[in-house]
Amino acid sequence: MRKTIETLCRETLEEITPTKEDRAKIMGLAEELKEKVAFVCEEHGLKALVRVEGSVAKDTWLREEPEIDIFMRLPTTIPRRSLGEISLKIARKATEGSEQIERFAEHPYLEAFIGDVRVNIVPCYDVKRGEWLSATDRTPFHTDYVKRYLNKTLRNEVRLLKKFMQGIMVYGAEIKTGGFSGYLCELLILYHKSFIETLRAFAGSLQRIAIDIEGHYTGREKELKLLFPEPLVVVDPVDKRRNVASAVQSHKLYTLVGAARAFLKAPNAKFFHPPKINALSAETLKSKLENRGSSLIVLTLDQIKAVPDVLWGQLYKTQRSLRKMAELNDFKVLRDAVWSDEKTLSVFVFELEQRVLPGVKKHFGPPFKREKECENFLFKYNHNEDVVSAPFIEGDRLAILLRRRFTDVVELLREKMKEGGRNIGVAELISQAFRQKLEILVNSEVIEVYQGNREFAEFLTGFLSGKPFWLEAHEA
Repeated sequence: MRKTIETLCRETLEEITPTKEDRAKIMGLAEELKEKVAFVCEEHGLKALVRVEGSVAKDTWLREEPEIDIFMRLPTTIPRRSLGEISLKIARKATEGSEQIERFAEHPYLEAFIGDVRVNIVPCYDVKRGEWLSATDRTPFHTDYVKRYLNKTLRNEVRLLKKFMQGIMVYGAEIKTGGFSGYLCELLILYHKSFIETLRAFAGSLQRIAIDIEGHYTGREKELKLLFPEPLVVVDPVDKRRNVASAVQSHKLYTLVGAARAFLKAPNAKFFHPPKINALSAETLKSKLENRGSSLIVLTLDQIKAVPDVLWGQLYKTQRSLRKMAELNDFKVLRDAVWSDEKTLSVFVFELEQRVLPGVKKHFGPPFKREKECENFLFKYNHNEDVVSAPFIEGDRLAILLRRRFTDVVELLREKMKEGGRNIGVAELISQAFRQKLEILVNSEVIEVYQGNREFAEFLTGFLSGKPFWLEAHEA
């Protein structure tokens, strides 16, 4: 098994490590962009220290996915409210003629594509360590820290970890993914010293993981737990008040735990190169939905004009609100998800035990030992028109049969969403879109949308399967 893993890692590393030609191309482009950004800053009368940061600066980037991060360290005299606007103006000018996308972290920044290379031009303040004014101020210090301690061997281990995490879809700290950042991967390798040891650490995890490389909280472990209650804590070596893993959602963490266990038991190249999902045919999809025994409820939205991070934040907020509303009205949500191409289509998917509920439900009151609460219960329901059967005794409690207000989840959604759903927690931009058009599809009614968008078809096929590919690789 050890030799199999070593061979697999060596072969994967050969594929993902940049060649001399790759490095020359990317470093040349990075220096060119750095000079352009610096020149535009000068044109605008801005004193800025422009640096290449991120995986290119630290030499932990993957050959097939080069990404250049150019940071502008700007004077602290620039107001926070103006930082994003000023930096976007500079970034747009420096990357004229390329595809440009506005992104948003703590403040706006620009993502551009120059050929096949993704470029992020990000502002931060030129501050001393610990005197942070914005979240991105730490990045240059992160770069310096990692470059100081990562040797060539460890940089390759980082590449393996990143590629593995990409394969199991837990890589990326942006809102859409809620996974592991590149910096977090680098710190994990610095701590565990290798890709395999990192996997072993997560595979053997039975409780909360806390990593403090610089020993900021040595002898103060209780304080560490109070400050950072998350299941995964990696204290930032350059800022002891920050958990680098705070963006990692629990299901992404446990996806890594499960995938690490599966890989160590049955190593397979599919963990690094996941198979493409082949969408079911429309006929097969219809048959599956008809025979599944549950109810698939799909809400679709047309284009929503928002930067991706804002869009995904609003989609996830709305997903939670809709699920909570359904559950409060006794509909059992088996699974739910949200999907978007970030351009023309966004989709909420809810799989329920059943679309239609019985018209009556049993509602329990307090136990008899709570005399006052029993009196209140009787007073409340004695003359309530929704009561089908007056209070009766069941065991040591009062109970009634109560008529449900909503028995059809589609009726519930239409009623609650007719004004956009803001009062039930639907996010503002999503609410605006629902007010313009509310489309609710049930089971095979989704086929038209399914056939019209290949990426959505692949997503829905994967959703209905439910089984991550790495479990299939494990069983192969």
